[in-house]
Amino acid sequence: MKFIKSLTLATAGLAIAASAAFAEYPEKPVSFIVPWPPGDLEDVLTRMIADQMQETHGVAAAVVNKPGGGGGPFPGAIEVATAPADGYTIGSFVIDVPLVGPHIGIPPLNPNPFEPIGIFLTYPFVIATSGDAPYSTMAELAEHAKSNDVVLGHFGDVTSPARHSLAMAKALGFEWGADVGFDALDCNTLASGDADVINTTLQLIRPCLDDLKVLATITNDRISVLPDVPTAAELVPELDFSTWNGLFVHKDTPADVRKVIEEAAKAALASDEAKKLAEETGAVIYWLDKDASDAQIAKDETTFGLISSYID
Repeated sequence: MKFIKSLTLATAGLAIAASAAFAEYPEKPVSFIVPWPPGDLEDVLTRMIADQMQETHGVAAAVVNKPGGGGGPFPGAIEVATAPADGYTIGSFVIDVPLVGPHIGIPPLNPNPFEPIGIFLTYPFVIATSGDAPYSTMAELAEHAKSNDVVLGHFGDVTSPARHSLAMAKALGFEWGADVGFDALDCNTLASGDADVINTTLQLIRPCLDDLKVLATITNDRISVLPDVPTAAELVPELDFSTWNGLFVHKDTPADVRKVIEEAAKAALASDEAKKLAEETGAVIYWLDKDASDAQIAKDETTFGLISSYID
């Protein structure tokens, strides 16, 4: 009886100790891994979330940018996948990490090691060209590309926006003369002539927007600051698609740790600063919890399969 009583007390002690350890989260610096260069919307919003974490809990919290070299956002994702599942390394990931990562032969990402804390951003993705291009619509681009080589710039040929633009071309009856991956796609990409058309976010071309032509948006609805520009789905209804960003952790991360991260994110995204960013950029900022995020991912997997059927 004494042995059983001692064992029971020891077990209870371990449970209390473990609970106390989790309750102290965060007690050391927290890193939010963004697998892109600084400056785009996911980077700006994730910095707001990190600042909120730091302000609320009094620990250092910072964004670490881990660009993927134009071939997909996977170096940063691998870092999160291989870090301890303790909530101190959090991924701020685009749709491609859970949808594409498990399918391109990278062992740490297959099977998918992540679960969402929540999705918080729909990007105002656009297909844009220089202001002096001899086409102003996707239909005119399609006609021009039948007798001229047009180079598409994108964030990597495995990324969903790039694959969507390749599928759009097929659906509209043309092919890109070439397509090239970049870490950043901004005003300089078009001004330098490195690409004729770019698939990028509105945030990255805002400084020169008046000098460009936006041919289409890859969004569920028209972008508020570009009300006359059609969505891709208006042009090819079956290719209704948008790109989002969310917070992800390893599947083994404790529930109470996840809750702390979620609370910081929700507070940051409800701030006046986040609302102003949405108004200025046309981004859609919100919060989908884990269950809603899982449902969104499942829906997008179906659409992604259709996109792949056009180009694979």
